[in-house]
Amino acid sequence: MTDFVQAEVHGGIGYLTLNRPQALNALSLDMIRALTRTLDAWEGATDVVAVVIAGAGGKAFCAGGDIRFFHRAALAGDPLLDQFFVEEYALNYRIHRYAKPYIALMDGVVMGGGMGISQGARLRLVTDRTKMAMPETNIGLFPDVGGGWFLSRTPGRVGEYLGLTGAVIHAADALHAGLADAYLPANALAELQAAMRAATFATGDAVLDFIAARTAPHRAACNPGESQLAAQRDAIDADFAHATVPAILAAVSDREGDWAAQTAAMLRTRSPSMLCVTLEQIRRARSMELADELRMELDMMHGVFRHGDGVEGIRALAVDKDHSPKWQPARLDEVSRERVQAFFESPWSRAAHPLASL
Repeated sequence: MTDFVQAEVHGGIGYLTLNRPQALNALSLDMIRALTRTLDAWEGATDVVAVVIAGAGGKAFCAGGDIRFFHRAALAGDPLLDQFFVEEYALNYRIHRYAKPYIALMDGVVMGGGMGISQGARLRLVTDRTKMAMPETNIGLFPDVGGGWFLSRTPGRVGEYLGLTGAVIHAADALHAGLADAYLPANALAELQAAMRAATFATGDAVLDFIAARTAPHRAACNPGESQLAAQRDAIDADFAHATVPAILAAVSDREGDWAAQTAAMLRTRSPSMLCVTLEQIRRARSMELADELRMELDMMHGVFRHGDGVEGIRALAVDKDHSPKWQPARLDEVSRERVQAFFESPWSRAAHPLASL
C-alpha cells in the first residue's frame, strides 16, 4: 500500500480510504496502482464480501487526478503521463465490472478522477457536503475516466450541460442526473460507517441491505425533483440539443435569467477546442460500449497534451494560477472540424492499443 491509500478488512468488508487530504485526495499513479492491486486481491478473497471506498479529511472524496504531475510530465516528455491514463482507465473499467458490491461514499468534493472511481459503483452515496463536477474543459481537458459514457447516459441533455460547462452540482442534482443512488447527511454517513465497522456481514447483499435500511429515512430530505438541474431541465434540454457548440452558446445567450447568464459566462471561459471535442465525445459515447469509450478517451488524451490545451490550461489554473489561459485557438469560430476530428484519431492500431484487453 502507498501511504495515500489505506486498506483494511473488518467484518467481511474491505475498506479503501484515500488518504491524501492535503491534495483533496487527488489520485497519483501510485494510488491508482494500490487501488488496482487491492481490488484484484479482494475479488477472490473469501473474507471480503463487499468493498467500501471513502476519502479522508472531511473535505473530499477525491478531487481528481494529480494535474500538477500531468503538467510536469507533459513538459518533460515523461512516458509515465500516458501510463497514468492507461492504468487509471483500466481501473475505472475494473470498478464497473467488479464482481462484489463496490460502494462509494461520495462525501465532499467529487470531481474528475473521483467520478471515475465512483460512477462504476453498485451503490453511490452522496451527502449535504457533496460537490460534484466534471470540470475538465476549464483546464483544457475533456471529461475523461469514462465521463463520455456516464454523462451521455444522464437524462435529456444534462450530460452535454455538465460536460461542457463543468458546473458544480450537489446531492439532489446528482440524484436527478442518475449520478448517485442515495443520500445521507454527512453526520449520518459517519454513523453508518461506525455501525458497519461494528457489524459482521456474510454476503454482499447483506451489506447493501444494511445501508438501504439506514438511507431510507433520509429520502424525503433530498428529493431529486428539488434540484437546480431539474428546475432548468427544459432550458438544458432545448439549448444543449443543438448540433454545435456555437449554436448552444447562441441559444443560451439569447435566454433570459441568471441561469442562462451564468451558463453563457462559463462556456465563454472554457477551452474552445475542448468544448467542441467534448460535445463530439458525448454524442459519440451514447452509442458506445464502455470499453470502446475508454479506448477512445485514451486516444483523445494522447492528443490533448501534444496538440491540445492541456498544458496551458493546467498552467493557468494550478501552476502559475493567473487564470488567464491562452487557448489555441482563442475563439469558438476558429475551431475547425479537422482540429476536432484529430483528437479522435488513435496513435495505436486496434491490436496494439494499451487498453485492447478491456
